[in-house]
Parts: sequence; structure tokens; C-alpha cells
Amino acid sequence: MLAGMPKRTATASPAGLTYADSGVDIDAGDEAVRRIQQHIRKTHGPRVINNPGGFAGLFRLDFNEQLFRRNYKDPVLVACTDGVGSKVLLARELGIHDTVGIDCVAMNVNDLIVQGAEPLLFLDYIGIHAVEPGMIEQLVAGVAKGCEISGCALIGGETAELPDVYKPGDYDLAGFSLGVVELARATDTTRVEPGDVVLGLESDGVHSNGFSLVRAIIDTKKLRLGKVYPGLDPDKTLGEVLLTPTRIYAQQIVRAQRAYKVKKVITAMAHITGGGLAGNLVRSLPGGVNAQIDWSAWETPAVFRFLQDQGGVDEAEMRRVFNMGIGYCLIVRPGFADATAKRLEKLGERVRTIGRIVKGTGKVVEKRSRA
Repeated sequence: MLAGMPKRTATASPAGLTYADSGVDIDAGDEAVRRIQQHIRKTHGPRVINNPGGFAGLFRLDFNEQLFRRNYKDPVLVACTDGVGSKVLLARELGIHDTVGIDCVAMNVNDLIVQGAEPLLFLDYIGIHAVEPGMIEQLVAGVAKGCEISGCALIGGETAELPDVYKPGDYDLAGFSLGVVELARATDTTRVEPGDVVLGLESDGVHSNGFSLVRAIIDTKKLRLGKVYPGLDPDKTLGEVLLTPTRIYAQQIVRAQRAYKVKKVITAMAHITGGGLAGNLVRSLPGGVNAQIDWSAWETPAVFRFLQDQGGVDEAEMRRVFNMGIGYCLIVRPGFADATAKRLEKLGERVRTIGRIVKGTGKVVEKRSRA
């Protein structure tokens, strides 16, 4: 079905109950579908095959050489799914819904590229109490924007109007992403070895993890989402700061990898989400090495110190829950670390050298300063 399109079910006879009486408004669904088409079409390139009225989207994988410069010789499909979590509760309270649409795409494609894959297509799922065409348009416009940033096509989705499941005003948002990688170029974490350099790409704030703790701090300290707080962005309210979308690293990482046609200078990567830097980077380490991280190599964004101070949260807990300013990591061969960092900076990333790989037992450890 087209992105955002509610499922259809026959209504009762005019003399009896109707679908609308049960809480599902087909007319509102039709209006939502009409509104979102312009946003969806912006994400379509030559790989998307037009399929009006179809029940699924069509996308070329092995494509026409006259249109594209290359085909995959040994393609491997890479798929993942993720949601936005309780960040949607802040979006609902503030009436700002497009940013979490970007978050939905980011949480998926940032995972996808860790495997060395190029994002191809995206599907969204919206579960909602009642279809409000304006809200649905905001959500899907955000998803479409995220797809544009990622270089992938939004080719389908689903809106489920479920008044018996969600309370009035409630909704949930999730997505599914599909990508492709040449088998010979796929990430292989067994290649990580002592001497490799850990590069960190800065985040744009909290991203989309830890919002249960964020909301607990807000509730406990009775913070106001509509207030501008000292120490944070003077042009944004607390709510706007917290709703800053998850940074999407997809096209930058894909382009950095393509710079080397044969050499695999990037040995592993990690998307820093729930579990923090240590909890995610450890997934990219083989058993014989440790990642030694210098936490002084970057400045922790003000939003994290604000939340920590307001909630009295221990530093170890902050690091375990939040990204603390690093949203994505690359492990790179030492002879190519500087060149890779400069290339990513030219593509718009804020890059920090945050650690090195040393002999160990598959752990992330903190670099200790000399006494």
C-alpha cells in the first residue's frame, strides 16, 4: 500500500453501524493519502517503478547500464527495522511531528550503513488513534525528508487507525529500510586489529534514545518544554532542542567508502544508540582487541549536561543511556585515518579522533590520563 494509506474494511449498512461509528474514518484516510503524495514523489528516482494503485512498491535492483554506471556483481540485501520510541510523546505534546519522521529514517539507515550497505528504499508504519490528515502529512513529510537526506526512496507504508489500541492523540511511528552491499565490500569486524583508529562523528543532540529518562527528568523537575533555558540554544525552547532530529550519516559514509575501490580502509563501524558509545562500539570488536576511548577528545553537548544537572544523573548512567555527543563511529586503518577524517569533514561531518584499538578481550575501555 502507499505510504500512510489506511487499510480498508467494508462498512455496515446505512441502517446500522458504520466503520466511522467504530472510530475509523475512511474519508480522513483518503484525505491523508492525497496530502502525502507530493512528499513521497520527491524521494523517487529512476529505480522506482511507477505502480498506481499497487499493493506494494516496486524497485529495480539489477538496473539498466545505460541509466546507471554500475551493477552489483555479488549483491547482498541488508534490512533493518526500528522506531522512534517515546520521543513521539514530546512531539505530540508540542504539536511538532515532522522531526520524528526524520528520526524514524535515521534510526534505520544509520544501522544499515554500519554493514557497508547503500540504503535503497524505506517503508513506514504509523499506528494512530484517529487519522488526522494534517498530522499524517507532517509525519510522512518528515519521513520523506529523511529519505531525501539518505538517498533512498519511500515506496510504501501503512497507517493503522486503531482507536481501541491508542488513546486520543496517541500514535506510534516505525520504519523498515532495505539496502544493498557488494559482498566483497561488506563490513567484516574480524578485520579490526591493534593500531586501528577510532573516529567519532558528532551527534546533533539527544537523537532518539533515552527519552524515557528525559521525560522522567522533565516531569520530576517540572521543566517547561516551551521555555528557553540558560545554557541551551538561546533561539530554541527546551522542547525544540529535544526534538532536534537524529543526524543521518548515510550518504557521507557511502561516499567515504566509495573513495577506495579496492582497499577496505574502514574495518568496522557503529551507530551510537541505546546503550551509549561503549554499548554499541563493543558490537564491532572481535575478541582479541579493545577499543581504548579518550572521552576528553570531544566536548559533550550542553543538552546532556543540562539533563544531567537537572536530574542528578550519575556520569556512568549518562554514558550508558545517551550518545553524549558522538552519534557514529568508524574504525579505520591508521594510515588512512587522517584522509578519511578530512574526506568526511568535506562532506559536512564534524569528526573527532576518539580512540585506538589495542590488544584486549573485546571491550570498550577508557583511556587513562598519565599521573
